[in-house]
Parts: sequence; C-alpha cells; structure tokens
Amino acid sequence: MAATVESIPDVEMTDVSNLQEKKDTAAIQEIRDQICLIEKAVQTKETRFMLRVLRTWSVTRRKLNPVVLWSVINDFYIHCASDKDLLLSYITMPTQLPEAIKMRSGKNATGVLLPEIDGYIRLLVLVQLIDNNDYKKAVEFSDLLMVKIIETNRFTLDLISAKAYFYHMRCYELTDQLHKIKGFLYSRLRTATLKKDYEGQAVLINCLLRNYLHYNLYDQADKLIQKSVFPEKASNNECARFLYYQGRIKAIRLEYSIAHKNLLQALRKAPENTAVGFRQIVQKFAITVELLLGDIPERYIFRQASLRKALVPYFRLTQSVRLGDMAMFSETLENFKENFLSDHTYMLVVRLRHNVIKTAIRAIGESYSRISFDHIAEKLGLDSSEDAEFIVSKAIRDDVIQATIDSEHGYVLSKEPADIYCTLEPQVAFHQRISFSLNLHNQIVKDMRYPHESYGKDLESAKERREREQQKMELAKKIAEEDDDAFL
Repeated sequence: MAATVESIPDVEMTDVSNLQEKKDTAAIQEIRDQICLIEKAVQTKETRFMLRVLRTWSVTRRKLNPVVLWSVINDFYIHCASDKDLLLSYITMPTQLPEAIKMRSGKNATGVLLPEIDGYIRLLVLVQLIDNNDYKKAVEFSDLLMVKIIETNRFTLDLISAKAYFYHMRCYELTDQLHKIKGFLYSRLRTATLKKDYEGQAVLINCLLRNYLHYNLYDQADKLIQKSVFPEKASNNECARFLYYQGRIKAIRLEYSIAHKNLLQALRKAPENTAVGFRQIVQKFAITVELLLGDIPERYIFRQASLRKALVPYFRLTQSVRLGDMAMFSETLENFKENFLSDHTYMLVVRLRHNVIKTAIRAIGESYSRISFDHIAEKLGLDSSEDAEFIVSKAIRDDVIQATIDSEHGYVLSKEPADIYCTLEPQVAFHQRISFSLNLHNQIVKDMRYPHESYGKDLESAKERREREQQKMELAKKIAEEDDDAFL
C-alpha cells in the first residue's frame, strides 16, 4: 500500500511533463506554419499573409519559452552558424529537451534565410527577454535588431520592422532611457515617409508621441501632430493609439470637446475582447474630460466587468461632482491621489474643483431665496466670506445661477427662474437642428454618383427581359420533353 502511495507523485509529474511537451510541440508547429506564411508573403508580394502572422502575435507570445525558441533557432539557422550562436546566447538554455523536439530540429532549413524570417525570429527572442524582465539584454538585443533592419531595404519587411520599432522603444522605456532614441525615431520616420511605409509611419509617430508624453512635453507633442500626417492606411490598433494620445494632449490644452471626441473614437477602434488595459486608461481620461465639460457619465460605464474595479476612484469622483460635495471631492482626491498620478489624470482631476463648486452653488441657489456669504463659505468649505462672494459673482457672470449680490448686508438674493419657453433659446436650438439636417442632406447629395446618360441605352427594357425569360422557359421545357422521349 505504501509503495502505491509513493508512486502517485511520479505519475503526476510524468503527466505534467507530457502535457508541457505537447504544448511546446504545438507551439513550435504554429511558429513553423507562420514562417511558411511569411515565405508565401515574400514570394507573392502579398501583405495579407504577413498580416495573418502578426494578427496571432499575442497568442504566440504567450506560448514562448526556452524550449520553443531553442528548437526554432536550431531549425532555421543551420546555414548561419554565427547568427545561431548569437541568438542562442540571449536565451536561457533549457536544462532538458524532450526527445521528440530534439529529433525534429534542423528539418526546416532549406538554404539562405530570408530577412523577413530572420527578423520575425529575432522579434520572438526580443519579446521573450522583455517578458523575463531581462531589460539590459533586451536593450542590447534590440539595438542589434535595429542594425539588421536598417541594413535591409525590402518593402516585404515593413510590417515586421514596424513592430520592431515599437519593442525597441519599449525596451528603452522600461529602462527609463527614452530620451536617447528620439533622434533615431525621427530618422526612421523620415525614411518610412519617403518609402511610403504607412504602418511604419503610424508606429513611429505613436512612439514619438509616447516619448513626449512620458516627459510631459505636451507642447512639442502638439506640434508633432500639427506638422505630421498620420497615414489613413494604418491599422486600427495604431489609429486607436494615435487618437488616445491626441485626446490626452487636447485635454491638457483645455480643448475638452475635441479631446472627448478623440477618446471616444479611440474606444470604438480598440479591440472589443482584448486590450483591456488600453480600454481602461482611455475610459479614465474620457470620464474625466466629460466631467470637465459639465456632463455626468452614464452609470453603465462603471458597471462593466472589465472596468468596474479600475474605475472605482472615478466613480467616487463622478458622485462628488454630481452632488457638488466639496468634502467628498477633497476626500476622493486625497485617498486616490496615487491612482490619479499613475494614470496621468491628476492635473485634470484638480481642475474639477471649479465644477464641483459650480454644482454646489447651483444647488444652493435652487434651495435658498436668500443666503449669507458666511453660510455659503461654510457649506463649500471656503476660508472666508470674501472667497464665497468672489465665487458667487463669477457664477452669476457665467449664468450658473440667476441672482443678485447685496454686498452691504452680505447676502445673495436668488431670482425667480424664468420660463425658458418665453425666451428665444428653443427657437435657436430648433434652428441649429434644422441647419444640421439640411447640411447633412446637401452633403449626401453632393457625394452621390449618377450613371452617365448612355448607361440606360445598354440596358434591356422590361419587355425584352420578359421575352428572354419566356424563351428560356420554352427551351428548358423542350429539353425536358426530349429527355423523356429518349428514356422511353
């Protein structure tokens, strides 16, 4: 009985080992299939095959380990001994290789390795270094990868080069050395623009914007957006990143309407089921900007499963703005200051204090027909009644409340709310809607395309079409009768 119990762990270890060996074998086969697609893309000059490979990049990345990389490198670098030794020096050698994987190595090398395949395998090694937190080696290896890419001028390598630019920037970002590669990124952007490498342009523009935002250089980032043209043919992921960076820049520069529009477009272009972290950070900025615009975000945003936990500070912030509760706002700002700083939204959140005060003053104006400045200062948590008088006068000037100030007696007298339908405001709003509809109709009419007059001459009339269909039916009936006679 004891012997049976002792043998159970060995059986479990064997099962785990066999399962891992199957996973590694499947991952190696997937990479081989992807490399076949890369070869097909080079031979046919069709980028869609390369896009199919890069579309599964995140899945492939999760399956990488030293065993998989060792097998792939040994498979494809038989005729490149120096490159093979270099790549193997950057991966952790597996202690034990499964026999099935060991016997398969070296079966796929057919001759000189294509630059596209070489770049793809080097990218796999680079992301493995990043995932293992070996940032020093990752920076060194990414520099070698950039040298390889610069030496090779092939348009079939553009998509792999674009991804390599991003990870090159990421390596320097993780080691806090982003300032060192700004010149390199600009030089590659110039080359990509001349080559009409649209994906490379999009990635490099986003890398430069990320570089500027890392050091809070918002003016320089805004100048880059104004003086560069983001390619329309870029992928959805790069468009989403660009819109997000643009929204952040516009929000800091007080252009809240444009910022909110860009952030919402970034959310629409982002993947629905993946990129949860990206959707979270974009939603945080979108909520903050919407509050700065004076609107309250919908409650369903905070109830989404992937966003519920991350948006807790912003839900509390929204509640404080909606209620005009200065104490709650100050408490939220103090308790979640680290969250706002890490999200880079703290500068925008501090600006919400004025919105909270406006909401509170509006509530006070609706509740009291007359109230002293001392009571307003007490309710808003202000230092003195003079501050309350200044804030109330600004609110009156901004049409937040309808009231008059009696400075001699130190109180505010609220006016009776006017009937909005007795003013011209409904007429102005109705006119704006009609103008929008008419402009949209005129634009649609301009965009419509009509066929040339001679187009109708080539078309058959309804009578001719009926005659043609009748002839077809008679012919089919005649063939069927002949078949019946032949059978009899």
